[in-house]
Amino acid sequence: MDWLEQELRKALAREDPPEGFERRVQKRTARRAFSARSWLAAAASVVIAMGAGVGYREYRGHVAKEQVKLAMRIAALHANHIQTQLRGIMR
Repeated sequence: MDWLEQELRKALAREDPPEGFERRVQKRTARRAFSARSWLAAAASVVIAMGAGVGYREYRGHVAKEQVKLAMRIAALHANHIQTQLRGIMR
């Protein structure tokens, strides 16, 4: 066996974990899981709020479009009425 192989075997040899290692790992992962859930809930709330905002903005755009169309119809009716009166006067 050459020296590199011996060093690798030594470095990769199985060792028992120190006392309390499992408890510390479980404690950390539980704390991180709670933190991750909190962040996930916050991110989901932001996404929902943004989606609602976009939907409301689209709705308001549709309402504004309908209002403009109604205003154009009213203006056209008035213009048509005035034009009819002018034709009657010119005759």
